Formats: sequence, C-alpha cells, structure tokens
Amino acid sequence: MKIVLTDAQTVVDDLVGTDLLRELGDVTEHGLLAYEEVAEAIADADVVVCNKTLLDSHTLRLAKKLKYIGLFATGYNNIDTAYCRSRGIAVCNAGSYSTNAVAQHTFALILEAFNNTARYNSYVHEGRWKRSPTFSPFVYPLNELAGKTLGIVGLGAIGKAVAKIADAFEMRVIAYSRSKKDVAGVEQMSLDELLAQSDIVTVHCPLNDDSKEMFDAAAFAKMKKTALFVNTARGGVMVEHDLYSALEGGVIGGACIDVLSVEPMEEDCILMSAKNCIMTPHIAWAPVETRQRLMGIVADNIKSFFEGRPKNMVN
Repeated sequence: MKIVLTDAQTVVDDLVGTDLLRELGDVTEHGLLAYEEVAEAIADADVVVCNKTLLDSHTLRLAKKLKYIGLFATGYNNIDTAYCRSRGIAVCNAGSYSTNAVAQHTFALILEAFNNTARYNSYVHEGRWKRSPTFSPFVYPLNELAGKTLGIVGLGAIGKAVAKIADAFEMRVIAYSRSKKDVAGVEQMSLDELLAQSDIVTVHCPLNDDSKEMFDAAAFAKMKKTALFVNTARGGVMVEHDLYSALEGGVIGGACIDVLSVEPMEEDCILMSAKNCIMTPHIAWAPVETRQRLMGIVADNIKSFFEGRPKNMVN
C-alpha cells in the first residue's frame, strides 16, 4: 500500500515521526506541497494523509488508485467530500485528540494575561530587578482568577475541559451553547447575557455558518470594558479589524489569540499592532503527546478501513 503525506511538516518533526504509518505501507512524506504540485505527487497513491491540503476534483484528478483520505485534523472543509463519494474514496477524520492540549493552552494564555509572567521574566533578565528599590516591584498588574466569571462559547469536549480547569481556580463558569447540556457547575445562558457578565470570554465552538464572524463590533460592545477575549478555536469566528478597534478604543481590556482567518499570519495583519493582545501561532493543539496521539488515531483509522471496519468516516 502506497501512503502519501502531502503536508507532513504540519504534524511531523524530530519528536513525532511516521513509524506507525510505515507499519501499514510504503510512506512518502512531502513537507508542504503547493496546490499545483499535489495531483502529480498523489497520482499513484492508495492512501493520502493530509492536514490542510486542498483535495478537490483538480488535485485528485490523477489519483486513479486512491481509496482513502485520512486527515490529521477534526475539520475536513479542505476536502471535497461529495467528489470523493462519487469516486468511491473514503474520507476519515481524527476527533478528540487535542481536548486537553487546547484547554491547557487556553489557560496558559489567560494566566499570561493575568500574571504577566513573560513581561516580568524580561524585567528580570534586563537587569531591572537588580536596580529595583523594593524586593517586589509592581511594574505590571497582577490579578487573581478566583471569583472571576469565565464565559465559555461552545460547550463541547474542549469547552467542558476548560470549565473543569476554571472550577479548580474557583471561578464562576457560565456558557453559551446551541444545545442545552448538563455540565456540573456551569450555568448556561444566552450569548448576550454571557458577554455582559463575563470577565473572560473564551471561544470553543466550531467554525460554521452560525459562528462565522460572530465576534464583531456589536459583540465586543456588549462585553465589559475590562474583559479579556480568548480565541483558540478558529480565526473565522471573529472579525479581526473589529477586534483591533475594540482593543485600541478600550471597548474591551485585552485579547489572547491563537488563530487567525489567514494562516500563516499575513504581513499586514492588523492585530500585530493592537495593544493588549497576546498572540501565539496556532499551536494550542500541538504538544508532542497530542501529535503522537493524533498519529496513532490516523494510523488506526487506516488499518480499520482496510480491515473492513471503517472508523470516523465523514462521507
């Protein structure tokens, strides 16, 4: 079986390899193929595994042997599933591999905003503590999470994991979800109520027609002026120019962002110059253990499919 990876560098590195896939067949790794390179690269593949590669009627046109597409991701909007169905190509995704990782990163961002750890580290390494007249220089503000209200938008697996961590910090947890869910210690309410009451708003919903650009100027205007906005979900759930304006105009207090509408970040991304904005490059999902788990899920999906018991099929 010939297995071709079209964007291996989005998952694989020196710490996470493809040994599990190599147990199943002959693996060819391409670091990151351009759109026009894909068709020829997968022409003789039985299996294609990708993360964000666009697989449509153009890139799949030469893949006459292709039986299976596996995703290093839960989302599959980069795959033309209808075209694959017409060609008899199975498409399988990987779900629930990054729940703990994203919840952990969410709080890494929140704690950075509340504790200013990186800024204090720089303060020390710049030699400024040596010159401080006091043993505890209050250069940057520090705030407790205990007693603060955390508003979670999207109460799936990640949202529930975030709620569990918030409970350990003795926070009040409220949530907005399209469907009513019974989660201990979490009060569910309308989005408008959540925005008005939250000290921190954190987004954990999928990107779809309902959530696209839901965080716009009107939404930010409903939040507390001191509120922190956290997005580790998808860049498309927010309007970046509106977030910039909200930060610059003091409409909200700050933001922590791991995702953008266009990734990698564009040269002229407006959020680069926004004040009180902490940004990381879409790495919430990417701890070593998480990527190892993901590789195991992808390999198991392939094995199960060819043994006649497919898992996680989306088409």
